[in-house]
Amino acid sequence: MTLDESIHIAESDNRLSFKAAQVLYAEADLLTLAQLAQAVRFRHNPERLATYAVDRNINYTNICTSGCRFCAFWRAKSHSEAYVLDDATLAEKLEETKALGGTHILFQGGLNPDLDMEWHEDRIRLIRSFGLNLHGYSPPEIIFLAKRFSLKVEQVLERFVDAGLSSIPGGGAEILVDRVRRMVSPGKANSREWLGVMSAAHKMGLRTTATMMFGHVETPTERLIHLFRLRHLQDETGGFTSFIPWPYQPGRETVQVKTMGGTEYLRMLALSRLVLDNFAHVQASWVTQGAAIGQVALAFGADDLGSTMIEENVVAAAGVSHRLTRREMIRLIEKSSFQARQRDAVYVAVGRV
Repeated sequence: MTLDESIHIAESDNRLSFKAAQVLYAEADLLTLAQLAQAVRFRHNPERLATYAVDRNINYTNICTSGCRFCAFWRAKSHSEAYVLDDATLAEKLEETKALGGTHILFQGGLNPDLDMEWHEDRIRLIRSFGLNLHGYSPPEIIFLAKRFSLKVEQVLERFVDAGLSSIPGGGAEILVDRVRRMVSPGKANSREWLGVMSAAHKMGLRTTATMMFGHVETPTERLIHLFRLRHLQDETGGFTSFIPWPYQPGRETVQVKTMGGTEYLRMLALSRLVLDNFAHVQASWVTQGAAIGQVALAFGADDLGSTMIEENVVAAAGVSHRLTRREMIRLIEKSSFQARQRDAVYVAVGRV
């Protein structure tokens, strides 16, 4: 398949084949990808709006048995920096989030075998008691808890929904190819298990996001396999709200590779918008790339600038720290000639801005 043929498919709103996506990713120039992706973006979201969220990323523990080779955040139980968040500290964080106009909490943590199901259910109830929705527990956490307590995935989800779980984040996807996962996260859910949690959640009516962390040991072809596996599941369930790709950020004791630049990130973002034709939203990753590239991403197919991230710990542990206030987020969007619109975790508008 030629580049011209692949471009024609994308321009005519026909579904990209795997081969066409390969050709576009390898051969199309950056501005062509931007133009094609932006056209798809406006087919999904025709208004000149760009959304953002106000939330807080609370990591309830950094104790983890997975030992992922890309993660600078986790600690062994015996480590001096290991922690489990206490209720008083959690309550302070929740109160501050409400005061700053937050709508939900992104609640995730390490795979800590000492925290039982009741512990998790109690924290879900505590978060909901503050009037905040809970966007929490990525698939690897669900899989870990199911295996730890001899439960089915559906049983874990049902108990968490009964306690107040609102939606599920797409964390822990990395690359949905087991060759890669065996290299970087062998102690965590495999690709089939990750997709299985999302399928079960969607069938229960839970909405979820999907992610991809790229730029470590995977190949370009494996990045595409990841996208096509997400597209296939979305065809079946329709439960994904958005897709968030971000480049791997090496830390001091993690897999050492050359840090990916903004150009390669934007190529992947644009291609994601083209391949994931059944996803309503694609989110920019300013947390890893910085505000300027996040703003440019709004011209490469992204229609959402993500969250203000009142708190973020995992990326920061790798030595990368960017911060945006709500006012700055709105300014970036408006300077890109879009109207800013706050949304919640499942992309329901919260207000005018």
